[in-house]
Amino acid sequence: MAIDPAGIQFNGAPQPTIDELRSIQDLSDLPEDDLVWLASKMGVIDLPADEISVRQGDPANYLIIILRGGLRGESDDGRVFTAYAGRITGMLPFSRLTAYPTTVRAIGPTRVAGLHKDHFEELQRRLPILQRRLVNILTDRVREATAADQQRDRLLALGKLSAGLAHELNNPAAAARRAASSLQKALAEVRAAVVKLDRDGLPQEARVFLAQLERDWALQAGPHELLDSLERSDREDQLSEWLSRRNIEASWSLATSLVDLGCTAETLDRVEQNVPRQFLNDVLVRLTAAFTISRLAVEIENSTGRISDLVTAIKEYSYMDRMLEQNVDIHQALENTLLMLRHRLKNGIEITREYDRSLPPICARGSELNQVWTNLIINAADAMKDKGKLLIRTSCRDGHARVEVIDNGPGIPPEIKGRIFEPFFTTKPVGEGTGLGLDAVRRIALAHRGDVHFESRPGETRFIVRLPLTDGATCT
Repeated sequence: MAIDPAGIQFNGAPQPTIDELRSIQDLSDLPEDDLVWLASKMGVIDLPADEISVRQGDPANYLIIILRGGLRGESDDGRVFTAYAGRITGMLPFSRLTAYPTTVRAIGPTRVAGLHKDHFEELQRRLPILQRRLVNILTDRVREATAADQQRDRLLALGKLSAGLAHELNNPAAAARRAASSLQKALAEVRAAVVKLDRDGLPQEARVFLAQLERDWALQAGPHELLDSLERSDREDQLSEWLSRRNIEASWSLATSLVDLGCTAETLDRVEQNVPRQFLNDVLVRLTAAFTISRLAVEIENSTGRISDLVTAIKEYSYMDRMLEQNVDIHQALENTLLMLRHRLKNGIEITREYDRSLPPICARGSELNQVWTNLIINAADAMKDKGKLLIRTSCRDGHARVEVIDNGPGIPPEIKGRIFEPFFTTKPVGEGTGLGLDAVRRIALAHRGDVHFESRPGETRFIVRLPLTDGATCT
């Protein structure tokens, strides 16, 4: 069947049979006269497998009953729906649908009947029972579409969060792996140097000095010092010159490693005073390897600690293994959310915290509240285009915990302020948002007996969430 530019057309098509209509559950108990009237106003067409019946954007003019087979719709942004024989779909009475939101294809050989919307008014008068059923179908469809969009929005957010977490976990994991690999090399070098010194007969006094120096090195060297390129070059030149004057092998590469480890000429002078000259080369190789092991151990500890902190934050953010409601520390929840979103915020957003530490825990569904903080912070980052200042403030006022998320973005245009919390309203491009983020914020706040509102002007947008502290706000 060729598709008319105006969409699917049933004009001139044969009528469905009474038996075909009676096979549909919502029509099965209608009187014979009603089915005869309905059939007289409808047309029926057969669609081959994979045949396009409507294209996204075509006018939605027909109520469609699937008599056999099925239909699959897919929109440009990836939304998919399927409907099979027995389903009533398409344009329904009281629906605000004006154009089909998806391109629809037949699932196998498919037979459909259509009723033009011009007959809806007469249908309401003649078939009030069917009219009520169609309203129920419309209500179910809206509910299913909303649930699907909410699920899609959560999955999109989860996908972005997972990608960011993977990046955050990869950095310390890669650092720990590099450090472990270098640690193996350093251990091999120190063992080889020890064997050589033992074989050559390093004096006992020098052995004791080296053992003490290695033991105390971390304290003597202090924390790893970040040097600018000029200062680093000067230190490398100083140590390289010291080593060259004493004919130490590979003096330049050894000097580079010693600068990395925080070694100074004074340290080398002490070594020279306590070690016979003929052992100096092998002793410095051993010390460099030993100092390297100490630094690498610290690096591995820091990297694995970072991984552990992220895993803990993930667990606390999602409130795994906890009861539905629990006493929630809002500040810890905010910090966990910021940690989870660090990949998004670290490159251009300056975060300021103004926390009222007297704020007590509140009884809440922690994972849901974290959705609130996540949506508000991401929206603020979007508004600032990932460059700007973000202020998070907490306070206690009028028996409520008050959380403010404030950005210095361009502000919300006056013409859309009234639609900010409207479901499915979004200013983002197609495929980047469903317009359910702030709707979820509002619903979650209301479910916790709280509220959310905003104030916006150019240079400052402030979202304020209030949650009750009294009337059973503390879990028992």
